[in-house]
Formats: sequence, C-alpha cells, structure tokens
Amino acid sequence: MMLTRRAWLAGSALGALFARTVFAQDYPARPVRVIVPYPPGGATDVLGRLLAPRIEQELKQSFVIDNRGGGASQVGTQAIATAPPDGYTIGLIDSAFTINPGLFAGKLPYDTLKDFAAVSLVATAPLVLVAHPSLDVKTAQELVALAKQKPGSISFAIPGLGTPVHLAAEQLRQVAGTEVVTVPYRGAGPSIADFIAGQVQMTFATVPSILEHVRAGRARALGMVGERSPLLPDVPTMAQAGLVGIDAALMFGLVVPAATSPAIVNRLSEAVTASVRTEPLRGRLEELGYVPIGSTPDEFRARIGSDIAKWSRIIETGNIKPN
Repeated sequence: MMLTRRAWLAGSALGALFARTVFAQDYPARPVRVIVPYPPGGATDVLGRLLAPRIEQELKQSFVIDNRGGGASQVGTQAIATAPPDGYTIGLIDSAFTINPGLFAGKLPYDTLKDFAAVSLVATAPLVLVAHPSLDVKTAQELVALAKQKPGSISFAIPGLGTPVHLAAEQLRQVAGTEVVTVPYRGAGPSIADFIAGQVQMTFATVPSILEHVRAGRARALGMVGERSPLLPDVPTMAQAGLVGIDAALMFGLVVPAATSPAIVNRLSEAVTASVRTEPLRGRLEELGYVPIGSTPDEFRARIGSDIAKWSRIIETGNIKPN
C-alpha cells in the first residue's frame, strides 16, 4: 500500500507539472492587461506603450495598457498584487516600487517582497546632474567644492519627496557632505522650468527632459547617474567624476501576482528579453534615453531586494518623510 501511495503521489505531481506546462504553452489565450500605476504620459507609461506591441508580436496576443494612477503608485501596485495569479494581469513598475517600502514603512497596502513575482528588469534610465549656467562650475567636483564653500547657498530642485531625483540628491549629500537647499515641486515639469529660469541652481533630470536645454547652453551637464549616455557622450558618470556611490538611476520592470505559475513567469520574461534586446525596439528605447536590459526573474528579484535595502537605508539616514 505504501508503494501504491507513493506511486499515486508521484503520478499526481507529474500530472500537475504536465498540466502547468501545457497551460504555459497555451498562454496567453486571451488579451493580457498591463497595469501601469501612473496616469498616461510619464516615462513608465511611455515605456509600456512601446513595449506592449513588441510583446504582442512575441506571444501572438494583445497586451492592453491599464493606467491606475494615485497614491504615489500605490493604487496601481495594489491592483497588481490582488489580481488573479493567472498571467492575465501583469504590472509595469518603476523605482517607486523599491523606494516606497522605506518611504512608507509599515503603511503600504501590500508586501513588496511577498505579494509579487519578479518577471524581468525591462530597462533603466540614467539621470544627469545639471547646474545652471549662472553657477561658475564646469565639473561635478567643482559644484561640490562650491557647495561646501558656501553651505546652504545653492538650491536643488526635486520633483517631489521620495522620488529618484530626491534620493539622488540625498545620495550626493551623504557621499560628498554637501549642504544644499532642497526645493520640492509637484512633478518634473515645474522643477525643470524653474531650474531653466534660474530660480534654482541645480537638479538631476532624465536625459530626454534636459537634453535640448544642455545643447542650447541653458543647462550644464556635469555627471551621469548610471551609465554614460550616447545622447550626452562627453558627460562622465558620477563615479568617473570622482563621486562614487550615487546610483539612483531609474529602473523599470515587470511583476505579476506572487502565486503566478513559474512557467508563465518564465514565458513572459523570455518575451520581454527578446523584445528589448532586438531592433527596432532596442534602438527606439535608446533614442528616448532608456537603457534596454531584459533580465531573468531571479536577476530581477535580486535587484528588487538590493534596491529596497539601499533606499531604505538612505531614507532612514536622511530622515526623509512622505508628504
């Protein structure tokens, strides 16, 4: 009887594995909803609308963007966590996914590490440190020296508390020991507008949002957070500029509800990787300032864990509180 029971259990396990494999091969059999936890028009939404048609070609099914903005991305992210784990609701998240656990410690309506399965790191996007031309600085080190020489005299625009730009500024403060006046705005548009007008003297910005201003001489690019950009080939990374440890580049990735079948997760991951690593999508993303990645689920899971630990530490050290 013991052998019979073992054989039955083994047969059941193999049957379940076979069923999951067949299901994954048939997936997706109907349209897939891609939740973007922001209103239309931002960097995450733009990436999603570029990525969705390419994944459709890979998987022969529609991928439909569903914008769910609100609550510093928490509304849409919770909708991802509570969706049926069948692969027909996936989420495109960004850096806020790993910043929020430290910023809203104990107050999120979901558990970032337990309620999601990582699919793939889709892309990153570097930030560029820029100074207003009214400041007599040509390099990041000269900017740091001036900030130390005149503490509290230089203002730093951020598009909101707890944003990647804010954390990049906090990293700069902690690494370089500078004291600048942080000026929060409601979004990147107003912060960059005031920076260009000279109301504030420095900021971090995405390459597409500041590129034309740099080319026109209205902003001076001093260092890249993340990789060097082919759009600003003469601008060194912050590490190359002598400021190691400033790495608040934006990241974008796909996640699904935690109980989603690993076979489906792997199928999605392979489709994403094939999409972002080949033309024409790869070139289009690079034109817009993204760095296409495409990773395995394990690689993205490790990135999520390390980023949560890093941002939580910086937020605690800087005593950063949400609005």
